Amino acid sequence: MQFREAIGDAAIVVTCGPGGIGKTTSAAAIAAALAAESSKRVLVLTVDPARRLADALGVEGIGNEPVDVVTSSGHLSVAMLDPQSSWDALIRRQAPDTETAERILRNVLYQNITRRFVQSHDYIAMERLFELVSMNCWDVIVVDTPPTRNALDFLDAPSRMADFFSSRFLKWLIAPTRSTVTTLAARPLMYIADRILGAAFLADITEFFLLLNSMYDGFVERARNVSAVLARDDTKFVVVSTSERIPVSEAAYFDEELRRRGLNVAGWLVNRLLPTSLLGDEVAAETRRLRAVQFDDVATARVRDVMCNLTDEWRQRARDEMDTVSALAQGETPVFGARSAEGDIDTLAGVTRLGQQILESTEF
Repeated sequence: MQFREAIGDAAIVVTCGPGGIGKTTSAAAIAAALAAESSKRVLVLTVDPARRLADALGVEGIGNEPVDVVTSSGHLSVAMLDPQSSWDALIRRQAPDTETAERILRNVLYQNITRRFVQSHDYIAMERLFELVSMNCWDVIVVDTPPTRNALDFLDAPSRMADFFSSRFLKWLIAPTRSTVTTLAARPLMYIADRILGAAFLADITEFFLLLNSMYDGFVERARNVSAVLARDDTKFVVVSTSERIPVSEAAYFDEELRRRGLNVAGWLVNRLLPTSLLGDEVAAETRRLRAVQFDDVATARVRDVMCNLTDEWRQRARDEMDTVSALAQGETPVFGARSAEGDIDTLAGVTRLGQQILESTEF
């Protein structure tokens, strides 16, 4: 089975895994190759704060709104999450009226939460994905997620948002505004909070959550819809890793978590594998032949020995990689490989070539 068969007719392809293993480039490459080889409209969305997608595609000016990329064939769009713009747009959509929306947007606590807190970034990333899916402008959306542990927050953010709106903490904050009885009951707690936080800050908190509570139904329904998108049959997850021990361990953890959540794992993509030619008999024979050559010049003989030793080291690395991949292939998830790219992959053409190699890779 080839990688393209594993993802099949997926409408959403989510690449996930540890950081520093070429996940962003892989997502861009898969999207570029899918757009190049078919008439499908493809969007690649990155939620990685490192903002590396523009460099990988050789395109500048990527932001929250999708931008079409000029290609020789196919239709490719790219976008990068802008958390603040996405939150503002969500508030304006969900608020019961314009006045409420503007009061929330001006609230100091809202501005701090949406700009500084990681959890708000996780939720709005999923919200933005849902919004793009709902636009029905693309046949395939390829999503580049944050590194592994954060990506789990990314997946769980919608349910956490729904839980928050039902939490005792939120009810306690807004209770004093609801009735005289609750005001009297909450007065000692409010007095303590006032002494610790200050009256102005406490007022900002209370106002913010009271305004937010007015959007309870919309937020909860939206969170459920976002979770439903991830669980769809045409949403496929690709776990990206390299063959090193730590990335493999983290990726295995993520693979297990995806399956525990009942999500569709299309396969592993083991990135940056060494060329298979290193394991061939020809390289071994040539190395032995070179070692047997007698050089009168000592310096030349030393250079020869260094070259042969380096070849042996790279051959051993290639064998170790194959051992790792073979072990992974014994599991439930199909395993595919992407060889170390040859040539320039900082251009759209180079990224597309890498994507074609990935699509054509065969299951180990």
